Amino acid sequence: MIKRGAAAYSPAVMLKVILLGYAHGLISSRRIAKACENNILFMSVSGDVQPHYTSIAGFVAKMHEQIEPLFTQVLMICDEEGLIGRNMFAIDGCKMKSNASKEWSGTFDELGRKRVKLQRASQRIIERHQAQDGLSEELATQDLKQKEKLDKSADKITTFLATHKEKLGSQGKPVKSNITDPDSAKMTTSKGTIQGYNGIAINDDKHQIILQAKAWGSVGEQQTLKPAVTQLKQQLDKLHVDMPSNEHTIKFTADSGFNSEANLAFMAQSGFDVYIADNQFRKRNPLFKDSETYETEQEKRRFKRRQGKPRLFTSSDFHYDETTQTCRCPAGNDMWRSGINVKSYNQECTRFCGYLKDCKNCPLQQQCMRKPPIKTGRQVQFKNDESRKKLSYIDKMKVKIDSPMGRRQYSKRLGCIEPVFGNITVNKGMNKLTLRGQEKVNAQWQLYCLVHNIEKLQHSMH
Repeated sequence: MIKRGAAAYSPAVMLKVILLGYAHGLISSRRIAKACENNILFMSVSGDVQPHYTSIAGFVAKMHEQIEPLFTQVLMICDEEGLIGRNMFAIDGCKMKSNASKEWSGTFDELGRKRVKLQRASQRIIERHQAQDGLSEELATQDLKQKEKLDKSADKITTFLATHKEKLGSQGKPVKSNITDPDSAKMTTSKGTIQGYNGIAINDDKHQIILQAKAWGSVGEQQTLKPAVTQLKQQLDKLHVDMPSNEHTIKFTADSGFNSEANLAFMAQSGFDVYIADNQFRKRNPLFKDSETYETEQEKRRFKRRQGKPRLFTSSDFHYDETTQTCRCPAGNDMWRSGINVKSYNQECTRFCGYLKDCKNCPLQQQCMRKPPIKTGRQVQFKNDESRKKLSYIDKMKVKIDSPMGRRQYSKRLGCIEPVFGNITVNKGMNKLTLRGQEKVNAQWQLYCLVHNIEKLQHSMH
């Protein structure tokens, strides 16, 4: 058995100092250490000890094992005070910049090309020196420093490619990796592209207490729903919250970023009354006919790409005769049947294809084909009778979300979850992550959410 001495600083004191620092927007360990030296509030909480910034950073980095039970303890206190509701839960993600540069991101192929460019630049410096022996000592020193920097960067890429496996996306294609923090990912936000993590949180609508929190890097938002809900149920079991039934079922809302057939199938067995919108639900709502309000950043970008472009024809614009199994395109040209019982989104369809000679000379080509010039005729498919009878979970959710009750329940989502992220990132200034690696970043994100919950608890006691 290895014997170790006491910690240099009391863990309880360190935790209080860190939570106090985060609550005041001091997320840098250096700034927290400085505050312990000259801020009377921090001096009082710390007992007038001045921990070094490396001790603070190290303490946060090792919190990943202790943060889960601590998070649950605070939730139990919140529940005892009656702060956790049983009416509605909402899930969403908050994209935050990580302690990694997006300039060091790329697929293995892209990183390999970058390494070659760096090596060529380094070689050009040597060639220039060989061709110009009369360079001054000052210029020669600068060039050597630049060469050393280029070689160091090239070696960094070489080491990364040799020690890591290439990441593959959901479709099996290579996706970008990051050399500085391989667990992070490039993400598009309203303020541009960042290298960071997506902090997923689930909270209730009564006092906006966060019940589940986890940070995800190179994982799509759709893939976070199942583990998040599983973890939520574990927290509810610890709080001794029974899943009500019938009309008292807890409602669960999420935006279109979480909508998928697999997720809706999972949520159908979850015991929640689920409302998850698709990315077309606003178009079907007459209240948003002339609105430019977007549910997600993806929806906003998709709308901007469509601006100024003619509406593309959909299957409803084609003349399909189910009895004779024939089809004519919007221009009146006959199409040939290219497949029966074709699988599409887990449904059986009949597929038709336009003749290439007709499509090439069609005056409606811009409204029908996405990327002229074309190499094949336009394809369109129609659901078979059996597929129509067997509605997918996505189709069922569309019917539910478009009902007056569904729209009313889903409209409560924004007021439930968005103020939480506003409080964390804007009011508290916890708008970026200072650590690297999935475990460490996840612990820091949970500490951010812990600060939010403690503040709610504090306000309830006044």
